[in-house]
Amino acid sequence: MLIRIVDLEAIASGRVDTQFRRWRRPTVKAGGTLLTAVGTLAIDAVEPISDDIDDKDARRAGFSDARDLMATLAKRGEGQLYRIRLHHLGADPRIALRASLDDLSEVQAKLARMDGEAPWTRAVLASIAENPGLSAQQLADRFGMEKQVFKTRVRRLKTLGLTESLETGYRISPRGKAILER
Repeated sequence: MLIRIVDLEAIASGRVDTQFRRWRRPTVKAGGTLLTAVGTLAIDAVEPISDDIDDKDARRAGFSDARDLMATLAKRGEGQLYRIRLHHLGADPRIALRASLDDLSEVQAKLARMDGEAPWTRAVLASIAENPGLSAQQLADRFGMEKQVFKTRVRRLKTLGLTESLETGYRISPRGKAILER
């Protein structure tokens, strides 16, 4: 579920606790979480609703009134209308993980499993370390890889706290540097 940064900031501050989406099928579920630019969001409820939204609900989503909300939703595709209740849960746990030098042997074992029969993790980490801020497309081209495949791989490294995303490209974290030095 993509959420605009202005809405993420409003959710983090507590001013907004509702989102509306038109979906053929929901992309989030109650009890789940989302990692976002402002940290982790908890999904409290996801419910299909009719188009009859009141002004109070629209304001909970950061809109001035229901008419403003419906005008925005009209531009966002088709499907069932869903109301999503959510709240800011806390900081992105990967941020603290980036500086942690605990369990590096366990991380190495996970990287070995990720590599399987075609090792890639060390080369990707080294390339990011040598080229901070280089775009995903440029890095992917260096490996002869499609951009989306490359980004998926970097996301897996990010989950382990080894990289972090920049405005453009990535950089290696202290944890990632420690892994490369091992």
